Parts: sequence; C-alpha cells; structure tokens
Amino acid sequence: MGLEAAVEATADFLNKAVKPVIIGGPKLRVARAQQAFNELAEASGYPVAVMPSGKGLVPEHLPHFIGTYWGAVSTTFCGEIVESADAYVFVGPIFNDYSSVGYSLLIKKEKAIVVQPNRVTIGNGPSFGWVFMADFLSALAKKLKKNTTALENYQRIFVPPGVPLKYEKNEPLRVNILFKHIQEMLSGNSAVIAETGDSWFNCQKLRLPENCGYEFQMQYGSIGWSVGATLGYAQAAHEKRVIACIGDGSFQVTAQDISTMIRCGQNTIIFLINNGGYTIEVEIHDGPYNVIKNWNYTALVDAIHNGEGKCWTAKVKTEEELIEAIAAANGPQKDSLCFIEVIVHKDDTSKELLEWGSRVSAANSRPPNPQ
Repeated sequence: MGLEAAVEATADFLNKAVKPVIIGGPKLRVARAQQAFNELAEASGYPVAVMPSGKGLVPEHLPHFIGTYWGAVSTTFCGEIVESADAYVFVGPIFNDYSSVGYSLLIKKEKAIVVQPNRVTIGNGPSFGWVFMADFLSALAKKLKKNTTALENYQRIFVPPGVPLKYEKNEPLRVNILFKHIQEMLSGNSAVIAETGDSWFNCQKLRLPENCGYEFQMQYGSIGWSVGATLGYAQAAHEKRVIACIGDGSFQVTAQDISTMIRCGQNTIIFLINNGGYTIEVEIHDGPYNVIKNWNYTALVDAIHNGEGKCWTAKVKTEEELIEAIAAANGPQKDSLCFIEVIVHKDDTSKELLEWGSRVSAANSRPPNPQ
C-alpha cells in the first residue's frame, strides 16, 4: 500500500510538470536499482544527469544522458537544464558540502522528489517510508507520461565541447592534453579510478563507453584512497584494465600498495600527475604546507619492483613522450603494471577546480550558525 501511494503521488506530481529531469546519485548502487533506474529513464523520456559521486552507475552512451549535475561546476548545459526544470527526481543522492559546491546548488525543495533506498519524499509534502528504490522506480516507470520537453531544450542549446589548443613541439605537457589521450584509451574493458583532487574534475569530464567502470570517492574527500582502491578493483575485476589518475600528494600517503599490485601480477595503468603539491588544497586554503617534498616516483616504483614481477615505469614531460608511453602500455607492456609519471605545471588545473575551490572555501570560512 505504501509503494502504491508513493507511486501514485509521484506520478501525479511529475505528470503535471512541464520539463522534468532525473538525476542519479551514488546510492543507486547500494539499493541495487540501476536496472530499474534505466527503465524509468527510458519510459519517461526525461533527460538524465548524474551526481558526481554517482558517475559510472548511469549509462552515458544513451541519447538522453546530458552529463554531470554538480551545481556551478556541472557539465556545460547540464546544470542549466537541471536548475531550470520545474521538477527534478533525485535518485539516491548524497548532499554534502562537496557535492553541493559549498551549499550553492540552485535546487528548490518544493520541486524535488528525493528517492532514497527505502524512502520517497515529494517536495515539501508527504514522505513515504519502507518504499524500496528498485520497486518504486519500476512501478513509477509504468505510470509516467512520456515527456521529452527538457531533453529537446537541451538538444537546442547544446554545443559540443571544444578541443585543447594544439601543442607546439616539445611544449611542456598540459593536463587537458593528458586527459584527451586518456579519453581515447577508454573502452568497455577498462575502468577509471579518480583520486581525490583535481582528478575528480578531470575524470568527471570523461565520457564513459558502455560497460566502462568508474570509481570516485566523495563522501570523505580522503586523499590517497585510490591507490588501495585500484589494488582492490583490479584484483576483483580481472576482465578490466584499470586506469588510475592519482596526484603526487595523494600518492605519497599510500604508495606502498604498489608492492602488492606487483606481487598480484596486476596490469593496471597508473598516471601519477606530478604538479608538486596539494593543488586542490591550494584552491581551498593556500599556505606553505601545500608544497610537498618531491619524490623520484619512477625510481621509487622501480625500487619496489626490485626485478620481481612485471612492472614498467616512464616519466613524461611532453605530448610526444606521453603518446610513446601509452603505446608501450597498450602494446609490449600490456601485461605489466604500468606507472607513468606525468610532470605538469603546479598551477595547471581544471577550470572546475578553480570555481569549486573558491565556493567551498567561502562555505568553510562562513561564521557558524547561531544555535
């Protein structure tokens, strides 16, 4: 009865809306509701966005996928469509200071339907407990009228993203050039692990092919988590080649996990992005503590390798060297753990990090709310 009441109330709310949208969140996984989510997206005709920590849980190759909704740092045109909608269905969201860009989302509660693993809340109105996400989404899909208005609006305003400026011969490597090449490496047999830091934003812009895995940890913003996560993912998903994007500061926290990767015979590709510091912290709150001791990262990994197992390292400073390293990692070294240290300028960041950092900094430094 609770499920029927929740579905009835939600369908009534959404069928009256002019340009509704759906946004997938990270709790889709714990609720095992990905298939039901896809059914709802297909049946409704609404454009589908994903919260940053839900990336990889929503298929990106489908025509109604419009990108990442992350407030001011959303995929271009996606944020505008979501925030101008008159109804939004958030499926399994987590709203915290990081996912809300310092609490700056332009979302109105009265227009939102929030579907959690065992509860559905409609605007400022009723909240239905013990309604389970997968059951709810499948039942709702059968009750909604198809409405493609918001998707058509998106298609009208959409302009394809630009390409990085052409490089000069022997010009120092830029981060946007690196990620252009990482995008070309992705397939259904790969998985991306995005470390906390600027890789959050650069990996978020990758368009995932069908069945490409993706892991991204936002709840704690814990640096260094991806080295252990890469080890665990590669050990469990033998059929996928893991591509990890890790900053130098984060890597220094958990570097020793490389040893177990080599011992287990994993063939992960690690891009160690060396920009000489904690770049994400520089954008939130700068200080001398954000400059770190530089390591000879490839020599460290070679020392851990110690001639036992399969491991290959490279240090790249230009696009030509990067192309050669990727060709080796995908060719003669395809069965080895490939560790590619990419040396970039300390201020070479994504524009999204600059925007996000200034907003989170403002939220962190606000006076406390009077209790």
